Amino acid sequence: MNARTSPLTAKDLQIAGLVPLSTVDWPGQLAATLFLQGCPWRCSYCHNHAILDPRTPGTVTWGEVEDLLARRRGLLDGVVFSGGEATLQRAIIPAFQEVRALGFRTGLHTGGAFPSRIHDIVSSDPGGPLVDWVGFDLKAPPEVFEETVGLRNANPNASRAFERSRESFLALARAGVEIELRTTLTPVLAPYAPRIVEVASDLWREAGGERGARSLIFQQARSDGTSDTFARTLPERSRWNRMFEAVLESARTTGDVVGVRVEARA
Repeated sequence: MNARTSPLTAKDLQIAGLVPLSTVDWPGQLAATLFLQGCPWRCSYCHNHAILDPRTPGTVTWGEVEDLLARRRGLLDGVVFSGGEATLQRAIIPAFQEVRALGFRTGLHTGGAFPSRIHDIVSSDPGGPLVDWVGFDLKAPPEVFEETVGLRNANPNASRAFERSRESFLALARAGVEIELRTTLTPVLAPYAPRIVEVASDLWREAGGERGARSLIFQQARSDGTSDTFARTLPERSRWNRMFEAVLESARTTGDVVGVRVEARA
């Protein structure tokens, strides 16, 4: 079998960065976090904008990941695959399998850009979904989704971007994967916060989620790791904090009506 047709392995994963221990990337779990290279979207507020180009090779080898996990067995709960957009890479499937085989739980950060990969993650293994927990980014409501992810007038598939994300969310939820649904709120998206809560309600309802279990976390956009262009759009910190709190109050009012618990993360 030649190189062109050889099956991918975890060693093919292009890893842009590795955090040996994180207490924030998977709430309630001690995790190592892998930042995978590449993303099809260009969200203005991305705090990992330096790793978006999928043509850039990784800087961390899978061997380094294996060495870390061997040393941290019994100390770490799991491994989070983040990005970029982690599901851009097909090698994420064997990587999930290897992490599981080593005795660790698996987490994923995704915006759902590749529903076919999500379907593989939840259905390709006879033992069930390959992922235990997902931090799912609801980027924006449908009417401004393409603009938010930087696809408008740039990609013939832009008009399907929200539907692809929706399909991914539903596949995960219906497979019984634990999901944290969250949205990064920017000053531009702030007026849409109540609408985002309505979209979250629609997603949870379509997925069959019980009313009391439906939630949405608003993350306050920060300048850390973002482009200089985006950093300049943020108001002065104290003013942005006041704006964020006011938007949260409005969003929570909508959440009370549609049955979604709205939380905040600075």
